Amino acid sequence: MFEKLESIAQRSEELTKLLSDPAVFADPETLRRYAKEQADLRPVVSTYQEYRKLQQELQENQELLDSESPDSEFTALIKEEVASLTARLETLETELRSMLLPRDPNDERGVIMEIRAGTGGDEAALFAADLFRMYSRYADSQRWRVEVMNASPTETGGFKEVVAAIEGKDVYSKLKFESGTHRVQRVPATEAQGRIHTSAVTVAILPEAEEVEVDIDPADLRIDVFRSSGPGGQSVNTTDSAVRVTYEPKERKGLRIVVTCQDEKSQHKNRAKALKVLRARLMDLLESERQAQLSEQRRAQIGSGDRSERIRTYNFPQSRLTDHRIQLTLYKLEEIIAGRLDEVVEALSLADRTAKLQAVAG
Repeated sequence: MFEKLESIAQRSEELTKLLSDPAVFADPETLRRYAKEQADLRPVVSTYQEYRKLQQELQENQELLDSESPDSEFTALIKEEVASLTARLETLETELRSMLLPRDPNDERGVIMEIRAGTGGDEAALFAADLFRMYSRYADSQRWRVEVMNASPTETGGFKEVVAAIEGKDVYSKLKFESGTHRVQRVPATEAQGRIHTSAVTVAILPEAEEVEVDIDPADLRIDVFRSSGPGGQSVNTTDSAVRVTYEPKERKGLRIVVTCQDEKSQHKNRAKALKVLRARLMDLLESERQAQLSEQRRAQIGSGDRSERIRTYNFPQSRLTDHRIQLTLYKLEEIIAGRLDEVVEALSLADRTAKLQAVAG
């Protein structure tokens, strides 16, 4: 580990010199690349520098301890300092190991978020809308941009389905653990007896794919246009602006991906949005296959929408959120639904890093 850290520190020094080179300043693309690399290395280098500094202090205190008489009045103070430095060094070493873990290559990407009502009828659709608002407010707090790609609203104000693109800094790294079945327990507004109902909504988080990353043969696409339905303005039902893209590759018998977009009045914009969603879904499928899990990984990721499959429960009568994967329980559901997801996101990220560190340690 320490050889790797020394190598990173040397690379950081090298980048500092390169960034002061006039030739680099003359090349904006190279300047941007070097600046980003240095920014990525800075937290590791800073932590490693602190670690080395504390190591030196520990060594000096150990030497003082060896030179002092056991009965000296300074011995107890030095022992306290040694204990404090040792504890801090152990903490920093754990942090450094975590920093050196391979980063998910998709962490910096934007995402395609797909939210679908599962079991529970109108109540599930209403909760799908609640979840979309929750994620939208969290995105606002992170200064991310949310763009609805497609939505199927219900008459009661819910969503059968809503698909959105979210773009910004480290979107996937913070939202990737949201994939799965979300269960809600609450008394619906239409429930006269005051009974608690349980419903389910599925969430899928797909990293956005660049056009160059996913090879799509135009011959494998069928693009249909039709008139939009639902809210959208005066022209919504008078022009063929909605787009349905069907992808059926000839060399992959049985594979069929259908994406519909009708949020825009422009047929061209809806087509572009549909292809963006298609690329994300296809990249997700290819990544699943690369990991030898085939298309079953995505099916496992979002589940069937049944109440028994869940990663998280939102219990409104108790104001309780429980994430079943890490046994996290918080009694601040109103805040979380309002978009204050930081505590949940950080807990999931920490649990993931801890699990990876334990796997590396064997």
